[in-house]
Amino acid sequence: MSNTIYIACSALLVFAALAAPAPIGFLDRLRARLRRGAERVEAVATPPRILRDSGWQVVQCDDVASFEDWLGRDADGLPPGPGEEPSLGSHLLIELFGCDQETLELESGVASAMRQAAVDSEATIVEQSFHEFKPYGVSGAVIIQESHYTIHTWPEHGYAAVDLFYCGGTVKVHRAVEALRRRFNPKRIKFLIVRRGIRSEVLK
Repeated sequence: MSNTIYIACSALLVFAALAAPAPIGFLDRLRARLRRGAERVEAVATPPRILRDSGWQVVQCDDVASFEDWLGRDADGLPPGPGEEPSLGSHLLIELFGCDQETLELESGVASAMRQAAVDSEATIVEQSFHEFKPYGVSGAVIIQESHYTIHTWPEHGYAAVDLFYCGGTVKVHRAVEALRRRFNPKRIKFLIVRRGIRSEVLK
């Protein structure tokens, strides 16, 4: 019985403390502690998932840190999964959410970002073409010797869809991802890799 009374009294004291006006410093420290806890939860890596079905090989990941770590393990940007069949190329689809709106509005800025992504990934640039739509959006492509990098933006939603399609063993695609993150400053990113030209399919 005494334990029950003790627990009840403790609960009342906690409630009273929370209900009472708290010093601003205390609230700031509490918010900071909660924020750090949330960041620690977000920091838990979710490894990429490799899906195989009917001749398709797809690598999916919603965690930026673990995805970039996975890409960076292989100097060619084409890290093979366990039992994964070789392919002619890889098609990296990137979803950029919560970007700085102004970075997505102008053709010049978007073109510059995509070209920098190609340069940083050591791709060989052949040509580029971009178009700015009214009232919103930019669409364009950087043609590289190893294939192409493309983008379409929705500035009003802070969203951009990027495709990095590359082949061969020279493109350092993780550096392209880093360049795009720096330029567009997204709050959230999702990734999907589709292996293109699976060996068994090509040789049929």
